[in-house]
Amino acid sequence: MVDANQTFVIVGGGLAGAKAAETLRAEGFTGRVILICDEREHPYERPPLSKGYLTGKEDRDSVFVHEPGWYAQADIELHLGQPAVHLDRAARSVRLGDGTCVHYDKLLLATGAEPRRLDIPGTGLAGVHHLRRLAHAERLRGVLASLGRDNGHLVIAGAGWIGLEVAAAARSYGAEVTVVEPEPTPLHPVLGPELGQLFTDLHSEHGVRFHFGARLTEITGQDGMVLAARTDDGEEHPAHAVLAAIGAAPRTALAEAAGLALVDRADGGGIAVDASLRTSDPEIFAAGDVAAAEHPWVGTRLRVEHWANALHTGPAAARAMLGREITYDRVPYFFSDQYDVGLEYSGYAPPGSYDQVVCRGDVGKCEFIAFWLAEGRLLAGMNVNVWDVTETLQKLIRSGAPLDPEALADPAVPLDALLPSPAQS
Repeated sequence: MVDANQTFVIVGGGLAGAKAAETLRAEGFTGRVILICDEREHPYERPPLSKGYLTGKEDRDSVFVHEPGWYAQADIELHLGQPAVHLDRAARSVRLGDGTCVHYDKLLLATGAEPRRLDIPGTGLAGVHHLRRLAHAERLRGVLASLGRDNGHLVIAGAGWIGLEVAAAARSYGAEVTVVEPEPTPLHPVLGPELGQLFTDLHSEHGVRFHFGARLTEITGQDGMVLAARTDDGEEHPAHAVLAAIGAAPRTALAEAAGLALVDRADGGGIAVDASLRTSDPEIFAAGDVAAAEHPWVGTRLRVEHWANALHTGPAAARAMLGREITYDRVPYFFSDQYDVGLEYSGYAPPGSYDQVVCRGDVGKCEFIAFWLAEGRLLAGMNVNVWDVTETLQKLIRSGAPLDPEALADPAVPLDALLPSPAQS
């Protein structure tokens, strides 16, 4: 049983932290719950920042996890605009930027990640952008609208999910877009060459220009404004704005200074946690983008930077803090929306892990399901403009059962029919 006089502190005001606080109350915890947010905004979700909110289809209020009044109603103590600057494990306290010290009995680190920066000349110009926070999205939304009105050019460094979603948003405003990417196709590390070309074609059809096999080396400007972006192969691209979409780095400084075990950057970085999301200190847990968890299903330590991971690891960590027996083993999942294409991806299939990619449906029309297989076993599946199959895909992945590639590719064979019987599983 948890003592009602205990104090549970959550550092991080994103989705993982907010859902952890919600879960503590839902599970009956009556002690103090303190949520520390370094932004002045109430906790919000990040997907709309590169999707609905950025395109203007969703309003600002839609991004918040809870109504502002919910926190007081749930007796959650919010510290907005106050970063945690020091963690004293011996004293079990967290010091905030204003000097306030907060004692904890259990601590959750949900500090998230921050955008990686371009290390090239010109990044200090006013037209260079990142996209991670609500303030970034508000600024970028205005920039895209202005570029669209003035036939302006946006150069995006990186053809990952954020880069492609912003490219789609920019084209919806009418802005000219060039994407610079060192790999031969978009999303190359995630989807491989087999399906990366699909996104080249999709965006090219909407007027996006790609420059593959190159990196930005300099952003030039005048009077503080961006004029062009240069690449390492000598090309120069006109630009009135540049977006750095080259990935995110886990925010581990607080944990590192406190001596918590971390994962090497070469292996993805993050705070090392076990399958119950507990760190090397038994009173401290981690969730969301910053947590590199031992994943029973994948069989390796995994750090996932997607919405679903934050949505589910926050509550799981909260239950573990309450002493519940927790094993976090959800199949990784993410989604994306670009133009009129929506997709969902389930599983984990890094480069070199699979030996076959099978598709069912019409790839050319962007209505299909892709399957990544290793020795006939499903590692990952992506449904594109095909819906209500995620649960079945995840069951097939979890089963580990060998599958017939021809049956997977045949739309006449229901996916449910490929699930092993209870006697086989």
